[in-house]
Amino acid sequence: MQIKIRRLHPNAALPQYAHGPAEDAGMDLCAVESVLLNPGVAALVPTGLAIEVPPGYEAQLRPRSGLAFKHAITLPNAPATIDPGYRGEVKVILLNLGHQAYHVQAGDRIAQMVIARYEAVEWLEGELGGSDRGAGGFGSSGR
Repeated sequence: MQIKIRRLHPNAALPQYAHGPAEDAGMDLCAVESVLLNPGVAALVPTGLAIEVPPGYEAQLRPRSGLAFKHAITLPNAPATIDPGYRGEVKVILLNLGHQAYHVQAGDRIAQMVIARYEAVEWLEGELGGSDRGAGGFGSSGR
């Protein structure tokens, strides 16, 4: 699949697979600016990139497991969605769940991006079919 991409900043890094697309689902996104992440405060981190996702697809932004495990840095809206109609800069909302400030440096890998297909839905109102589960929800299957 080919997707159009535009660098909005001269130092913007194109998203890349760390181990190639046969081994990685997500491509690393890098910060284009340094940002201080204070504990408990969300910050918008720019990537310096704009993309043109084709209709029927979305770009999902997800936390990087190393940042989450080592520094408690996550995306509070994960997975974030970049819609096919959006043409602005891809920015990542990062949240520091740790107890110390974390400094994102320009060039740091801050998130992963996965391109995913979605289906357009047309709702059909009416009676729903039965199931063994029924309306059983939270905790209905035990602990």
